[in-house]
Amino acid sequence: MLKTEKRETIVVSALRARTTFGELLRRVEDERSSVVIEKRGSAKAVLIGIRDYVRLATPEPDVLRAIGEESQRKSTDKLTSRQIDRVIKAARARKPKRA
Repeated sequence: MLKTEKRETIVVSALRARTTFGELLRRVEDERSSVVIEKRGSAKAVLIGIRDYVRLATPEPDVLRAIGEESQRKSTDKLTSRQIDRVIKAARARKPKRA
């Protein structure tokens, strides 16, 4: 069973975040806290530790496996970076520009 620990979420104004940034970074790293930064009472950003960011940004292994299998089925796993860039450029050229 995984042990989950309760982490503190700190809510600060943008001004306080700017003036105490070093202290907030220390708390995010050492205490694994997260910081919600507000501007005029509205949440605008979140400061989280690198470990939490990587965990949130990295797809689960089963998702990666499914993507790999689909790529093999469609033979897109053999495309070079240059070929991928050409496909992206062509798709962008077909997409109508927004005004």
